[in-house]
Amino acid sequence: MPELPEIETICCGLKPHLEGRRILSVNVVERRLRCLVDRRLAERLKGKTILQIGRRAKYILISLSCDMVWMIHLGMSGKLIRVDPRTPKQKHDHIVVSLDSGQELRYHDPRRFGLSLVVAENELHELPQLKHLGLDPFDPGFNGSYLYSFTKQSDRRIRDLLLDQQTVAGIGNIYANEILCRVGVRPTTRSRRLTRTQVGEIARMIPTVLNEAIRWCGTSFSDYRDADDKFGEFQHQLRVYDRDGEKCRLCPSPIKRVAIGNRSAFYCPSCQK
Repeated sequence: MPELPEIETICCGLKPHLEGRRILSVNVVERRLRCLVDRRLAERLKGKTILQIGRRAKYILISLSCDMVWMIHLGMSGKLIRVDPRTPKQKHDHIVVSLDSGQELRYHDPRRFGLSLVVAENELHELPQLKHLGLDPFDPGFNGSYLYSFTKQSDRRIRDLLLDQQTVAGIGNIYANEILCRVGVRPTTRSRRLTRTQVGEIARMIPTVLNEAIRWCGTSFSDYRDADDKFGEFQHQLRVYDRDGEKCRLCPSPIKRVAIGNRSAFYCPSCQK
């Protein structure tokens, strides 16, 4: 599933080409996504001008004229790409938007776990998908004290606490593993056993790793592509994620994998205590 760096990369790629453009037409080819696409989606988007493209956690927010917002979640396999209209349509292109620039915006999603809905701007933050989200890692209020307020009273594994979107908005399994590797903490460590100093190091490392991933345009293992349908490159920089059995980049030890719940976690047994 695309995480914060991938969504931020897509937003940055779309901004110069979509902001200020008018939507001429919308073709909803397939409504059966995670939540059924509203039959009125096309008419609510048609004729609107795209004012701004932003992000909240893993959600793409496209602000429109008439105080409307088009919210998109890419699910497990979604892509939101900008293409020439002469580009052949693909089997899983579920929503096709024609712009006054002569380009098309296409939502492509083989597994159909994504989300697409239009809401009034003043209702956005009351949506169930957004209203309970924790702080964004780039929010000025996100720091060690904020994170420690969660860890000090939690018996959960620290990897799982970082994945909780009500704690930190936007982090997924890839980056949780990488962040913990950088600070030398095992993903299986109980949150309440971490010291305030350790939690402060984790909090400082979170935006550092995410910014690095954004500079490399995200991580592509299978489905993720940026707004121009290109692969990200951060997978070549990963230290532990999906590298079980391979040599640690900092010491001779092999990376190990452990199951926490229904997800794998990865760590170096020597570098992470």
